[in-house]
Amino acid sequence: MKVIEIPDDEVAALQAKASAAGLTLEAWLKQLAGTEDQPPTRPARHIADEILENMRDVPAEVMACMPEDGASQHDHYIYGWPKREA
Repeated sequence: MKVIEIPDDEVAALQAKASAAGLTLEAWLKQLAGTEDQPPTRPARHIADEILENMRDVPAEVMACMPEDGASQHDHYIYGWPKREA
């Protein structure tokens, strides 16, 4: 094994990058080097399932105030553009 000495200030910067990636410095360096097994990926889910999961916690009174034509007229509700003809 080869030991590499790195100045403390550079170690701190590397630790910050690893922490931002949610990894320890050792795991982050192994990932960069390509020597660590890839973490298991979540199975692909349909986007509709993701949206339904995120919308599950929206209170009923908030959902009742949402426009029924929100998808087809999103430019109107987001940007204030005139509504499109149906």
